[in-house]
Amino acid sequence: MTTLLYDGSFDGLFTAVFEVFEYRYKEVEIVSKERFHQENIFAEIHEVITQNDKAERVLSKLEQHIGQSGIHELLKVYLSEDPESERLILSAVKQSVKHPDENILQNYADSDILKISKICKSVSRERHRMTAFVRFEKMQDGVFFAKIDPDFDVLPLIRKHFKDRYQDQKWMIYDLRRNYGILYNLESCDFFYPEEKLDLHEYQQKFHDDENNYQKLWQRYFTKTNIVERKNLKLHVQHVPKRYWKYLTEKW
Repeated sequence: MTTLLYDGSFDGLFTAVFEVFEYRYKEVEIVSKERFHQENIFAEIHEVITQNDKAERVLSKLEQHIGQSGIHELLKVYLSEDPESERLILSAVKQSVKHPDENILQNYADSDILKISKICKSVSRERHRMTAFVRFEKMQDGVFFAKIDPDFDVLPLIRKHFKDRYQDQKWMIYDLRRNYGILYNLESCDFFYPEEKLDLHEYQQKFHDDENNYQKLWQRYFTKTNIVERKNLKLHVQHVPKRYWKYLTEKW
């Protein structure tokens, strides 16, 4: 068994996939350095150095077989952070090489492809809910700030949605669990990686003077428009699961 260690990046993963074929490894596993725990003392360790040209060669070839939409599906598997994500992506690439005239991602009779499909549906559902349940709060510097804590690493998937929707104001979305975010400054929309995690108490002290009033007004509006006699908590939770309530001002 050969273990390929990569840096955890998308390009690093596909560099590792390239080197599986380059060095003709048979028994192989791909593991990010962050998650690596050596259990098999006889395994040969191969450290992968991310090379964008190698990753691009794999992705370009894949695109010919499964299209851009297929690449996007594999990106979702990568962003799912599933413990099997690297194995599933490698399996998909191997099948694509073996059957170049087929879109192997439609072969649901294969257990790996079926699992890829299920993961993609879960990630897509989380992406959709993040676009619906994000709540921005106005800060002292005029930037609108939102904090999220999704089950999957969906920030790269919601970036375009918010960039297209809020082009006339500065905003930031920060992933509490993964300690990185997106910053839009009216000109560019880039990822940022703070050295320290967000201090929620200190964060609330930086609210704009009007923010607390906005929140109280919205909570009052939500209460007044609620029809108690028509309350259906089961249906409400079905559409807005409780784990998302922490984002919603009206639920505080």
